[in-house]
Amino acid sequence: MLAKLGPHHRAKVASLLGETPEFTRAEVEVALELVDCALADPLSDDYLFIMAEEGERLLGYTCFGSTPMTEGCYDLYWLVVGQDARRLGIGRQLIEGAESLLAGLGARLVRVETAGLASYAAARAFYERIGYREVGRIRDFYWPGNDLCTYAKYLD
Repeated sequence: MLAKLGPHHRAKVASLLGETPEFTRAEVEVALELVDCALADPLSDDYLFIMAEEGERLLGYTCFGSTPMTEGCYDLYWLVVGQDARRLGIGRQLIEGAESLLAGLGARLVRVETAGLASYAAARAFYERIGYREVGRIRDFYWPGNDLCTYAKYLD
């Protein structure tokens, strides 16, 4: 079931992020900062969240927000699915939920930035399967050997 972010989710998000081997400690800290920002100002569209739950268990979540100084452009900041919930359609449900909400807000373009590491190959393939196209790559952006890969999808 998809749900909005609530205060009770913070500890669950922290646990989910901590169990995700792809993320560095710094990435986990940034992800939790976005949760804190959204909880502190729930009326802002800077950081919107959709949570995927099964009972009390958090299966995954997505965080997205409007891109400053653009018209109808949004960034997908985070898509996290627990290791035991992967390949069950949870990521697709979260993205479809986000895209549906964004379409209602007048979004025309969604942009995703992700790492070029081999450990992110499945994530990049996932984005391509659901209609996102790689539109840019900056070599050695994060550190030598880790490119910044940018994907985009126009919402029709």
